[in-house]
Order: sequence, then C-alpha cells, then structure tokens
Amino acid sequence: MTFDAARIRKDFPILDRQVRGGQPLIYLDSANTSQKPRQVLEAMDEFYERHNANIHRASHQLGEEATEAYEGARIKVSEFIGARDESEVVFTKNISEGINLVAYSMSNATTAGGPGRLRLRPGDEIVITEMEHHSNIVPWQLLCQRTGATLRWFGVTPDGRLDTSDIGDLITERTKLVALAHQSNVLGTINPVRAIADAAHAAGALVLLDGAQAVPNMPVDVAATGADFYGFTGHKVCGPTGIGVLWARRELLEEMPPFLGGGEMIESVWMDRSTFAPPPHKFEAGTMPIAQAVGLGAAIDYLSEVGLDGVRAHELGLIEHTLDVLGQIEGLRILGPTESADRGGAISFTVEGVHPHDVSQVLDDLGIAVRAGHHCAWPLHRAFGVRASTRASFYLYNLREEADALADGIRQAQRFFADA
Repeated sequence: MTFDAARIRKDFPILDRQVRGGQPLIYLDSANTSQKPRQVLEAMDEFYERHNANIHRASHQLGEEATEAYEGARIKVSEFIGARDESEVVFTKNISEGINLVAYSMSNATTAGGPGRLRLRPGDEIVITEMEHHSNIVPWQLLCQRTGATLRWFGVTPDGRLDTSDIGDLITERTKLVALAHQSNVLGTINPVRAIADAAHAAGALVLLDGAQAVPNMPVDVAATGADFYGFTGHKVCGPTGIGVLWARRELLEEMPPFLGGGEMIESVWMDRSTFAPPPHKFEAGTMPIAQAVGLGAAIDYLSEVGLDGVRAHELGLIEHTLDVLGQIEGLRILGPTESADRGGAISFTVEGVHPHDVSQVLDDLGIAVRAGHHCAWPLHRAFGVRASTRASFYLYNLREEADALADGIRQAQRFFADA
C-alpha cells in the first residue's frame, strides 16, 4: 500500500480537534505519546462491550474469549518484533517496568545465589550511556547500590552520537550488562546497537535495549539487534497507555527469578514455599491490563497494514525538511545530529534568549503541541550545557506544512520576547 500521510490522518479522530480558541491542532509530541487510530479505540470498546472477563482462570465463554484475545496480542507482538515464539514476550505496564523487571530479577538472583550471568558482585560492572532516559539509568543505579556493582557509561559527542572511542576500556571481562537506547528520545540518534552488542557478548556480558523510540518508527528484528532483552511501550506505537513489552531470550527468562509475586504467576503454593509458572506467565502477576493488550494488538495490526518501511521513509522526509527549516532560524541550536542519517523524528533545540518553556507556551497558543524540559534525560542535557530544551517529534500522521508552522511559531516566539 502506498504511504499517504493525508489519508492516514483521517484514522486519528483527535487530529480534527481545534485548541486554544479555534486553532487547528498540530501535534508534534509523539515521542512523548502517540495518538491512537480509530481502529485501536474500536477494538478496545468492542472488548469491553462483548468479551470482558478475566483471563486464564475462567471456564466460561467470556473468559475463553478474553484469554484468546490477550494471548492473541502476545502472538502479534512476537511476530512484529521477530521473536522466536510468543513465550519470549512478557507484558508489563510500560518500558520502565520492563527495565526494572530485569534489574530486580538480577538483584533477586544475586540474593538467592542464582545463575552466574545474572548474579552481581562487588567489582562487577554495568555499562549504560549518557543519552539514556531516566528509566534506563535509575534502575541500574539502584541495582548497583544493592549489589556493590559499579555503574559506568559511554559519553556523547558534540554532534549527539555515542562516543565509542573507549569501548574497549568500558566493556571488559568485568561487565555483566550493557543497557542502552536503540534510539534517543531527545536527540533522535539511532545508536550502533549491533556493534555494541557484539562487543558486549565477546566480553561475556548481556545486552538490554530500550526500544521505546525505535519500535514505533522503523522495522525492528530483536535477533538482528543482538539484544538479550528488548523493551518498548504501547502508548508510543499508536496503542493505549498501561501496556508495555519486555522481550527476552527464553533461556534467560527461565533462569530469572520472579519480579512480582501474586496470582497467576504461580504453579503451586504451600504455606512455606511456592513454585512458579513457566515464562512468560512467571512475570505477569495478578490481573493484567487485558483491554490494553487488545488495544496494543490492534495497533500492531494497524502499523503492519500501513507498513513500517513506509513510516520510516515518511519520517526521513519530515526530518530532512524540518532540519532544513529550523537550520535557517538565527539563534536556534539543534541538540544532536543535524543530518537525517541514523536519526529518528525527535528534534530537540534551544532558542537564544528564549526559555524552552516560553517557546513551548507560544507554540501552544498557536495550537502546536511540543514538549519542553529535560525530557527525562537530565544527564544528557548537562552534557550539552543546557538546563532544558524544546522538543518537536514527528510521526506517521504529520505533514511538512506542520514543520513549516513550527518554524513560523519559533520566529513568533523570538519576536515576542525580543519586544518584551
């Protein structure tokens, strides 16, 4: 099917909204959360109206239908990311929980004397990067505090790429895990994850990739990335909030201790001990976000029909155009790559003499939705010597004229604060 952003926009009811006294909505905040097509909204409505029941534990027809829908979504996710089978796909509430699941499983393995590749000791090291979202920094800080391991990280070059010049010094026989973003949520940088994964595996380390920004925007094959763990979140792939995915190699899931305890994740329970269900259910305690999984499955169906190759090509065109029009604005500094190669649709920038929140406010008054702040990436902003930035992020439903409106809005902000 030929990619047609104007046609695709018609699937997203919210894009017909007017905001701020009649301004047409220009939504440039998809790196924060994507909008949802009508097909996802209808799938969730139909589940609640026709099939609502708990899963895996009800023997009546509604329970069977709900279970089939929930597990069907797992199969769709598995195929979407190239997993070997659906048992390698664990549902979480978001990518943050998925990363914490791995961190706490490693902590529990350390406490219980579990497998050596999951157990951490003082002197062991975890390697991350300076461009990570807080969700891929804080869990590892806490894990190192609990176990005595040491946290190390790759720096960032002035043009917004990972500085891998010291990879041989960072990834060594002491490294137990390397965790990094597939694509930066601030800079848009697509990292050389396979090369880093190969170096980590050569040193005997495991690899976790945060795919929250990559999976929505380009085809991802988890095996091709070299990852041992790969996570993403539903609300950035046209799906609902409250549902995320952690993929891991089956043999690792079998070795990992549970993260949460409760119903559904057990095999048998006595008063003094319990045995646990096989993966993935070992990591899905309690009643799961069933309708959200159905919505995620519908979102995957939608993106698969549209075609991620087309989404990526459209995004590249938008990136090239936006970088060009923003590059013509005097006093505007783009954080990160200023060319489209190995880059996604998140473009963060500062405007000389205007605070990022003020830029955002002027744009909002014009109906243009962007994000301002540190974007849950405080260390990265410090590396660039700024406290905050404004971020515009593009997706399959955005148009070139919206990038032009963004540039015009920034110039309006400059004029307003020059006269203030």
